Amino acid sequence: MLRTHTCGELRAKHIGKSVVLGGWLHSARVHGKLIFLDLRDRYGITQCVAQPKTKAQLEFYKRLRKESVLIIKGRVQERLPGQKNPNMATGDIEVKISNIEVVSEAAPTPFKVEDEVMATEDLRLKYRYLDIRRRPVQQALILRHRVTKVIRDYMDALGFVEVETPVLAKSTPEGARDYLVPSRVHRGKFYALPQSPQIYKQLLMIGGLDRYFQIVKCMRDEDLRADRQPEFTQFDMEMSFVEEDDIFEVVEGMMKAIWKRVLGKPLKTPFKRLSYEEAMERYGTDKPDLRFGFELQDITSIAKSSGFKILEGVAKQGGCVKAINANGALKLINKGATKKLEVVAKEFKAKGLLQLGYDGKALTGAIVKHLNTGFLTQLKKRLKPKRGDAIFIIGDKERDIVNRALGGVRTLLGELCFPNKRGFEFLWVTGFPLMEYNEEEQRWVSAHHPFTSPVEEDIPLLEKAINKVRSRSYDLVLNGTELGSGSIRISRAEVQKRVFKALGISDKEAEQKFGFFIEALRYGTPPHGGIALGFDRFVAIITNSQSLRDVIAFPKNKYAQSLMEGSPSEVSKKQLDELGISIRK
Repeated sequence: MLRTHTCGELRAKHIGKSVVLGGWLHSARVHGKLIFLDLRDRYGITQCVAQPKTKAQLEFYKRLRKESVLIIKGRVQERLPGQKNPNMATGDIEVKISNIEVVSEAAPTPFKVEDEVMATEDLRLKYRYLDIRRRPVQQALILRHRVTKVIRDYMDALGFVEVETPVLAKSTPEGARDYLVPSRVHRGKFYALPQSPQIYKQLLMIGGLDRYFQIVKCMRDEDLRADRQPEFTQFDMEMSFVEEDDIFEVVEGMMKAIWKRVLGKPLKTPFKRLSYEEAMERYGTDKPDLRFGFELQDITSIAKSSGFKILEGVAKQGGCVKAINANGALKLINKGATKKLEVVAKEFKAKGLLQLGYDGKALTGAIVKHLNTGFLTQLKKRLKPKRGDAIFIIGDKERDIVNRALGGVRTLLGELCFPNKRGFEFLWVTGFPLMEYNEEEQRWVSAHHPFTSPVEEDIPLLEKAINKVRSRSYDLVLNGTELGSGSIRISRAEVQKRVFKALGISDKEAEQKFGFFIEALRYGTPPHGGIALGFDRFVAIITNSQSLRDVIAFPKNKYAQSLMEGSPSEVSKKQLDELGISIRK
């Protein structure tokens, strides 16, 4: 090794030892006849001190550029009284330089390599190799590594086998667009990059492997935002001869191991559970953040005599009226916040949002004069407000609109009232509908994916009442974010065909896209199920990162571009000709 120790390793016990350090020049300071250099690597920073004896030596040290790679030889010595730094792990010592070598001189960097930078994200991504030198990025990547190690050790101890599945696969679009890869050998034919290993892991169960997992790359050609990447990593698992509780037990145990071994904290299990219907009724979303309350409460019965014609009309005509009591929110709700809340409500198709406050004695607000005294009394009795609380009401003939709109209001209230929410709240949401109606495509689509098993007693409804068919699916939610989805899978070929038919997939189309899988189901398929968890998203949450890009070594930007190497990029005409492809303007 070219170094004897790392820059974060030396302590008082090393005083008097000769050492060799290698790293990047973090900073240089001149104090009279002394030169102080801070040398940095991923393990920490060590202060090194030189006392130039000649003008040439002094000029050499002054010419050193930050981020240059140096190898420094010297002896460890104790820092002088008053110069020790309790905020540094190496703050009790310094290295007196006997020899210094500039291995690689650095050009001026486009931004300062520091924990906190003012550089734009695009600039940081263009020079990602410099960004990776920053401690927050390194810590996120190191934590990510530790999480993967814990997962592999934990799954191995439970008898799971990690199996790599193909990256070049058949295009079986059932969700986002596939990334397509043209075949040079078979002109006019294409591979697809996998959106997930879904079919492969089910085939592994048919193959008798019993317990599979993988930390796997997946690719989806979809519109991007802060929590999406065109290529992302997921933790993937599948088990045979199981029911939902078996999947939950494995995942909860894995999370408990991560919390203990990586975060050094206990994690309470089992996780809370809510049915899909209960989550929607109480929180207005299937991925509620349970770190704060503000539950939706049905006030339809008392709204019938509210005195406010719109609410009365909705309640009397079989609609729904719900309210939220946002504890302590009144002082935070100004005109700007009210406007944002109204915009959110309307985004979910609500026609309006009523707001009241409570001053400790009476309900207040512009709407109060339009409401009956009896209704206000009943509202106080139902919601039990305290001084400083704010109440929000939405009514509509469609119950789903009320739930989703007030759920959106609740989420924004949580951000306004608890901007620095801490802690981790896991939740299982179960029993999703098997299918949902897509207004744009004017057809029924899978709520999860087409291999999700219906509840057994609902199978006859596939041809009669699709909207009433329940699935054996479940989501794992963490702090209001859907961490992953899973289900008990269809294990009978005839049921799979009926589901395809309900989705509007003809026998011919099913054979073309999934024929090999349908055939595999005919040769003895065990009952099986599994789950896929968004690994990037999970690491981002536990590191309190603002974006997935913060926890991925070389991410794409919001336009699916890698600014560092300039991809996607054009290729030569020769390459296109080999593939039999021409580009249309």
